[in-house]
Amino acid sequence: MKEGFRQAMAWLHTWAGLTFGWLLFAIFLTGTLAYFKDETTHWMQPEIPLRSVSSEASLTLAQQYLEQHAANASRWIIDLPGVREPGLTVRWQPAPAKPGERGQFTEKRLDPQTGAEVQGRETLGGEFFYRFHFQLQMPYPWGRWLSTIAAMVMFVALISGIITHKKIFKDFFTFRPRKGQRSWLDGHNAVGVLVLPFHLMITYSSLVIFMAMVMPASIVAAYKGDVQAFYSELFPASSNTKASGNPAPLLPLATMQEKAREQWSGGSAVRVTVNNPGDANASVVLARDGADRVVHDFGSAVTFNGATGQLLAAAPEPGLPRAIAGGFYGLHMGHFAGPLLRWLYFICGLASTAMIGTGLVIWLGKRQLKHVKSGVMPFELRLVDVLNIASMSGLVIAVAVFFWSNRLLPVDMAGRADWEVNSFFIAWGLSLLHTMLRRGRSAWVEQLTLAALLLGAVPLLNALTTPYHLGNAFATGDWIMAGFDLACLGSGLFLGWAAWKMRRAGQAEKAGRHSAQAINLEQEAN
Repeated sequence: MKEGFRQAMAWLHTWAGLTFGWLLFAIFLTGTLAYFKDETTHWMQPEIPLRSVSSEASLTLAQQYLEQHAANASRWIIDLPGVREPGLTVRWQPAPAKPGERGQFTEKRLDPQTGAEVQGRETLGGEFFYRFHFQLQMPYPWGRWLSTIAAMVMFVALISGIITHKKIFKDFFTFRPRKGQRSWLDGHNAVGVLVLPFHLMITYSSLVIFMAMVMPASIVAAYKGDVQAFYSELFPASSNTKASGNPAPLLPLATMQEKAREQWSGGSAVRVTVNNPGDANASVVLARDGADRVVHDFGSAVTFNGATGQLLAAAPEPGLPRAIAGGFYGLHMGHFAGPLLRWLYFICGLASTAMIGTGLVIWLGKRQLKHVKSGVMPFELRLVDVLNIASMSGLVIAVAVFFWSNRLLPVDMAGRADWEVNSFFIAWGLSLLHTMLRRGRSAWVEQLTLAALLLGAVPLLNALTTPYHLGNAFATGDWIMAGFDLACLGSGLFLGWAAWKMRRAGQAEKAGRHSAQAINLEQEAN
């Protein structure tokens, strides 16, 4: 019975991993890249300078700019710069022409040190990877549903894998290089065990994040079908009153930020919203930055009267259920992580991606061995081979092309950000076409080589198309720009090594087959 249960779990682990493996590889790779989404955005908008300034000074500059350019607006929104996000963004919404209408926001980027407007190139930057990894570039809510189902399958595959490998921790210390399928399996086991807590945490927390979407029964029952009441309680609206029509100067926003710090015991604001600026009923809402703690509080904000500075509302400390949900959200997103911990998140994410990829390679390799002598590959195995190559090396090529398009597309091009995304999917589609035309190992080697060249040449491309090259980055202390270039160079070298190793393995395999054929012919002749 026990052996039968383990065999059932092995079957579940194998087929769960295969059916969703290609999608999970894309989700985990783009999610891993999203841990450096702010740094990626900075590289893709090099015109926005990286400044070391206080948030109070930036907030004062933003207020001065808005008072000059948007004094009659109905709402201001100020996104403050941080250690990882260098830009200061201001948005304003004009007063509605008719009751019930909402005007379109105007957005400007400012230099946080001078308050001058900065024109950065249009791009989604790292936000594209973040959005893709849970929305899959699909309309709402279908992408979220599909990614959540994939996370459920991933969690099942992890649990069934733990049950299947009864010697999993012993196998962790076993690695036999140059043993073909055995080496792939050893690597799969080692990576799976090494960061097993990360695999479980990141998968389970993703389910917690979307629990209201996939498991709404308890919410519907508790709120008697009024789901909106649940969200109103979870995200309480700020106490914003209508404009009185009596003009009154807006107090310095930096002063209110200092008062908010006292409410948060030292926390800082990430966004400031001013409703009815210049009116006696102006309200100022300061949203707390969640980067200073693990538990993310979804509704942590403080509201003041903009004309008098009176405290109007402060979000209470979250209850235990919300704190638990916020803890899982914070662990999954990693906003609290400093540079070293963020790199650890990144490495663990790559390990999870590698675990999925090696599992797909192992599944195919075991079944290909049965058809080596005949040399005829069944259609279903050929299909898996095509999907393996396109979903792994093809995706890496698409990521590299996304970076290249940021530097090669004209800066003033209309719809530029959309065309960067289009370039990503065009490159991915062409890699699939290439894989269909070329056989397995040749396609692997060629696509890995192309990915290596594209990523490895990113520093050179950056130097040829912008003044923000490695030398400039080192001279100005822009370690984000330098780190991105060096990370791409390192990735290119690794992929080049992988292509070289795969090519050598193919040559050795071909030589072995020729030797075997020669021996057979000699034996037949004798």
